[in-house]
Amino acid sequence: MRTAQIETVRSLAPEVGAVGGMPDAVTIYEVGPRDGLQNEKGVIPTAVKAEFVRRLLDAGLDTVETTSFVPQKWVPQLGDAAELIGQLGDLATGPKRPVLVPNMKGLERAQELGLSSIAVFGSATEAFAQKNLNRGREEQFEMFAPVVEQARAEGMWVRAYVSMCFGDPWEGPVPVSQVVDTCQRLMDLGCDQLSLGDTIGVGTYAHVHHLLDGLEDVGLGTDRIGVHFHDTYGQALSNTMAALSRGVRVVDASAGGLGGCPYAKSATGNLATEDLVWALEGMGIEHGVDLEKLVATSVWMAEQLGKPSVSRVVKALAG
Repeated sequence: MRTAQIETVRSLAPEVGAVGGMPDAVTIYEVGPRDGLQNEKGVIPTAVKAEFVRRLLDAGLDTVETTSFVPQKWVPQLGDAAELIGQLGDLATGPKRPVLVPNMKGLERAQELGLSSIAVFGSATEAFAQKNLNRGREEQFEMFAPVVEQARAEGMWVRAYVSMCFGDPWEGPVPVSQVVDTCQRLMDLGCDQLSLGDTIGVGTYAHVHHLLDGLEDVGLGTDRIGVHFHDTYGQALSNTMAALSRGVRVVDASAGGLGGCPYAKSATGNLATEDLVWALEGMGIEHGVDLEKLVATSVWMAEQLGKPSVSRVVKALAG
């Protein structure tokens, strides 16, 4: 079945032309198994999730965020994290298989399973911090400090997500200075990488530049920054191009455009990995992904979920 699906993908590729000011290579940080699936209403079998990860890796996606160690009552879809890691075995324990941990308990669970990379998930706004973390924006730093400290002491790689960087459904526009303050304080804890999240997809090309300007002013360069755009208003790829033009080399994306946020109902899917790959190929930017295998993977996953992929490239190549 898998071979047949791959054969249905049309062998098309974009015309290639280099664009000045863009990086030579980009790391795609695949979030489909975690951020992509967390908002699905029907419970997805652990075996399906494990196969999804295997197929993504086989397609050349080297960095894959596999799951989250959050309480099952918070995000029921991810309540099988330990079982999933067990099914993946060695595929889950490498340096490029991060998992999300909300607190010390989540970190301890990840360490017990031999994982080597984690991510913490902060908020630039008070409202989302309360809804997502059950703590205020100021209190989140106290919660994350011991998590990052212990993880680094054990030699783990640590990423800091900052959500609501471009707008909040409860608070509205978020001042760039407030976002920069949140980012700086999380990175000061000792995190290795920062991911700027447009959780509800309201960011624009110019807004991306303004935020990167603010981060540069406090010494946070693009060599330590990744971007994470949702496509609610169809701006995710445009915003990514803005970030790349500034030297960002890490882009979060989700196979098939899967995604959403259980605590922000206006959030739609993430930037589709296939759409990103098509754009990168057209600019001659290295990414390491086999697009045909990736499209076939998203077609397969769409069948498991019982709904079509929202990725335009998947629709075009496998439609």
